[in-house]
Amino acid sequence: MAVHILGIRHHGPGSASRVKSFLEELKPDVVLVEGPPEADGMLQWVAHQELIPPVALLCYQPDDPQQSVFYPFAEFSPEWQAIKYANQQHIHVRFMDLPAGIQSALKATHEAPAETAEISAKPYKNPLSYLSDAAGFTDEETWWEHTFEYRNSHEEVFEAVAEAMQALRETMPEREKPLEQMREAHMRKVIRQAEKEMFHTIAVVCGAWHVPALLDKIPQKQDNELLKNLPKVKTECTWIPWTFNRLSFYSGYGAGINSPGWYNHLWHYPEDDGTRWMANVAQIFRAQKMDTSVAHIIEAVNLANSLASLRGLPRVGLEELNEATISVLCNGESILLNLVNEELTVGHVIGSVPLDVPKPPLQVDIEKLQKKLRLPATADFKDYTLDLRKELDLERSLFLHRLIILGIPWGTSQYAAGKGTFKEQWRLQWDPEYSVGIIERGNLGNTVLAAASKSVLDKAEAAEDIKELSALLEQSIPAELPEVIGLLLDKLNNMAAASADVMELMEVIPGLITVARYGNVRKTDSTIVLSIINSMVTRICISLPNACVAIDDDASLKLLELFFQLNDGISLLQQEDIGIQWEATLKVIAQNKNSSAVIAGYSTRLLNDGKLIEGEELLQLFSYAMSSATAPVIAAAWIEGFLKGSGTLLLLDQSLWAVVDNWISGLSEEAFMQVLPLLRRTFANFSAPERRKLGEKVKSGGQAGGLNAIMEMGFEEQRGILGIPVMMELFGLKINNS
Repeated sequence: MAVHILGIRHHGPGSASRVKSFLEELKPDVVLVEGPPEADGMLQWVAHQELIPPVALLCYQPDDPQQSVFYPFAEFSPEWQAIKYANQQHIHVRFMDLPAGIQSALKATHEAPAETAEISAKPYKNPLSYLSDAAGFTDEETWWEHTFEYRNSHEEVFEAVAEAMQALRETMPEREKPLEQMREAHMRKVIRQAEKEMFHTIAVVCGAWHVPALLDKIPQKQDNELLKNLPKVKTECTWIPWTFNRLSFYSGYGAGINSPGWYNHLWHYPEDDGTRWMANVAQIFRAQKMDTSVAHIIEAVNLANSLASLRGLPRVGLEELNEATISVLCNGESILLNLVNEELTVGHVIGSVPLDVPKPPLQVDIEKLQKKLRLPATADFKDYTLDLRKELDLERSLFLHRLIILGIPWGTSQYAAGKGTFKEQWRLQWDPEYSVGIIERGNLGNTVLAAASKSVLDKAEAAEDIKELSALLEQSIPAELPEVIGLLLDKLNNMAAASADVMELMEVIPGLITVARYGNVRKTDSTIVLSIINSMVTRICISLPNACVAIDDDASLKLLELFFQLNDGISLLQQEDIGIQWEATLKVIAQNKNSSAVIAGYSTRLLNDGKLIEGEELLQLFSYAMSSATAPVIAAAWIEGFLKGSGTLLLLDQSLWAVVDNWISGLSEEAFMQVLPLLRRTFANFSAPERRKLGEKVKSGGQAGGLNAIMEMGFEEQRGILGIPVMMELFGLKINNS
């Protein structure tokens, strides 16, 4: 009976190759792998042709899915190769680490003993860095790669790893933390169990650091004492797709690598001297329209190998290849290497999992919909433009909106130009972390539709104000949740009827207007929404004039923004009766001497934009606001409201310009300094061309720009008419001679 301990690096291509070769020579009758024992039942799936790495084992607590841990595997992971070998040879394979659920519970409750508290407070230094320093390497990653991962032979490597780790652990016993000791005790327990079951040749694959602990002859009684009274935690496991990008994160057994794409290349092409890698780099640059010749590739490969020789390295590594890429292919511009890092060194690879792997019902439904709607989960982002008049695109939109309601933001809605409300732009990028969210929301329902509906209903039940209900309705309409929308509308109507807060109603109206318009696209009856909007607008129009009286500057500015949004929404809705109510309210506010100055000014501007106040009437209101009887600060606030969003009116209307110019000229120095911050804030919101034109007009004494200024310059109408045919021809327009 023999036990062979194979110390490896998680996700190491050289380690994976050596483990594979060693097992093929050894021919063990059982393989024990570092990993969560709860997942033993999932190991049979490794032989399935549709389980393609990178993938991860997700171990979670059913009653609290956020208490979860991932154990990722790539094709170049030694553990994956060991499990795959055992399945192919039809021999026993088991995980032997301390159960993941127990580890989570211990991490949440365990405190370091007093004798280790001082040690843990010291700055952490990776134990392997002592070996890399002794060998003359700048960091432990490079040392491990060149010493172990780049080797093609496995002869005596595992013995060397064991010896090195033994020396480190003897030198730094303080690194042996309580949780780590429990893990290693459990590993020894599993090995003893395999020996009791009379397996003759036992192969153990574990992280290099654990090798000395598994070789030590620790009494069974001591291990049992260490593992006594551990918490019992119910845990479930499943396979999920993983990505190369996520392999760089620390999870599960604490493994993380910076260059999974490079390691994948090493696994598939271990003899490559850099030629194939550089060819891939060249392909990326050519796709970006960068000239890269065969001569560039040859020169870069030669430079990389020369650097490796000068540094006394056994073979070229990623560092040498990157330096050669910068020097030869990037012309010394290191920023271009970011493209290589993203596309090649890390890569956008995502694994796949068979549909029939045991999973929660909600996750199964999501995967079926992804397949049906042809929306594959990808590691890199992918953009989709959806036309909601097409059945497939409409179903895709519903699916993505429902996932957002469930808190799974796989798709991010982007701005889409054209086609009105029938067009949606989405950017999709899958994150393996979404799997936890899917499991967590599994108690809401077994399908996406049922879970999304239950989620909204629960939130609606807890909602305490109109704003929350309106936001839920905005989410539910594009997600088409018929059982929910009616309930939300009833509750929203009742809550709005009881509300006396006019600002709250103003905040809600723009969103409801969007819902009303969007409902038509979704073939949803928007009549009920319009009736609620009409009712709310009526309440707003009754209460708003009084709400604009006797308020401070901060409240005025907040109300001003609500005016801006509400006016845009009403204009967008194009409902005549609502528009008439709103215009009448604006007139009352604009003509009320006690209204907040900035609100009165903005109301006047909105009436002017709608051509309800023009000419002499507008000039009278302007003159009154700018009169000497009006305090300078109030006059400045009125101007700020009137000019909100645009100063073009001052450029075009010479009469208004004269009123403002005379008012400013008549201010005393003290009054001018008092209103200067308000004026500066007003003009700062104008566009750069508007500010420039206004400056030119001031410089020229008020005669630059505007129709009046043009007329004063003596414009000759007949000569202008003669130029019209020429301009029409230049613009390619037909001239109507009739």
